[in-house]
Amino acid sequence: MAKKAKKDASQLPDRTGTDATVRRQKSIQREVDARDNAKAPPKAKSKPAKPSVQAGERDQPENPLPEQHLTKPGHEHMLAPAPKFLAPDYRGSGKLEGKVALITGGDSGIGRAVAVLFAREGADVAIVYLNEHQDAQDTRMYIDQEGRSSLAISGDVRSPAFCDDAVAQTVAAFGQLDILVNNAAFQAHCDSLEDLSEEHLQETLQTNIAGYFHMARAALPHLKSGSTIINSGSETGLFGHKDLLDYAATKGAIHAFTLSLASQLLPRGIRVNAVAPGPVWTPLNPADKSAEDVAKFGQDSDMGRPAQPEEVSPAYVFLASSITASYVNGVVLPVMGGPRG
Repeated sequence: MAKKAKKDASQLPDRTGTDATVRRQKSIQREVDARDNAKAPPKAKSKPAKPSVQAGERDQPENPLPEQHLTKPGHEHMLAPAPKFLAPDYRGSGKLEGKVALITGGDSGIGRAVAVLFAREGADVAIVYLNEHQDAQDTRMYIDQEGRSSLAISGDVRSPAFCDDAVAQTVAAFGQLDILVNNAAFQAHCDSLEDLSEEHLQETLQTNIAGYFHMARAALPHLKSGSTIINSGSETGLFGHKDLLDYAATKGAIHAFTLSLASQLLPRGIRVNAVAPGPVWTPLNPADKSAEDVAKFGQDSDMGRPAQPEEVSPAYVFLASSITASYVNGVVLPVMGGPRG
C-alpha cells in the first residue's frame, strides 16, 4: 500500500504552504546574515582546536570542515562531506518488528539516520519533511533497501491540521502507528535579544515546540500500550547558548514537555523520552552559520569534532524498543560526546 505513495509530495503542486514557509525562513536568514555582515567585528584569534577523538568503529570527519553555507531549509545532498547515516556496523535484530514509526524532519540529518535504523530493526517508516523533496526520496530509497515500506509527507508541522493529516496518512498506509519521533526544527542564530524579530521568534517557537505538541496530540488517538514518543532535544536545552536564545529556549521546553507528557501518559502504557544531542553534522547548522564558522563546527565539544548522525541514531532505537527500554520513561538522554558537549 505504501508503494503507491511514491508519487506524493514531490510530484504535486504545493498545497501545504511549505513554499511560503521556506520563503519566510529564507527571509529570516537573509536578515540575520545582513546583520552579521554589517557588524563585521575584527576577527579574533582562533582558539587552538582540540584533537579529535575517534571512539567508534570507523573514523569520522575532523575539523576543519570545508567552509560552506547552505540556503534554508538546508539540503543534505548539497552538504560536503556527506553526513554518515548508514551505520554499516549496526546489525538489526528485529527490535521494532511489526511496528510503524512516524518521524518529523525525517528527510535528512538525525531524522534520516533514525529512519534507516528503525527500518533495519523491522519497522515501516513514514517521514514528514518541509519541501526537501530530493532528500526525502533518497531517505525512502534507503528505507526500501532495508526491506521495509516507506511514506514521505511534505508539510509544515506548525499547522495542527497538517499534523492531523500526516498521522491520518500514516495510519491509512500502514494500518497503525506505534512510534512518533518529533525531530523537525528551525534554527537561526541571533547574538542580541534586541535584534530578535517577532517573525524570527515565532518561526522558532511554532516549529520547535508547538509542532511537537501538534504532532503528539494528533498521534495519541492511535497510540496504545507499548507505544512510544521520542523527542529531539539538545545540549542547548541543558546548558543554553548565547547566540541561540530562542532555539535553546525551545529545546529546554521540549525537555520539560517530555518529562511532563511522560508522567501524563504512563498510566496508558505509553513511554515518552528525549534525546539531547551535542553538535551533529547535519544541514541544520550549515544552513545557519557562516561558512567560516561551519569549518569549526563542533570543535569545542569534548571530542573536538561534531558527531555524525549514525553516532546518535542508536539512542533512538534504544528508546523506541520495549525490548531495550520498557522501564525507561521521562528521560532526556544526552549524546554529547562528553559530560558537556
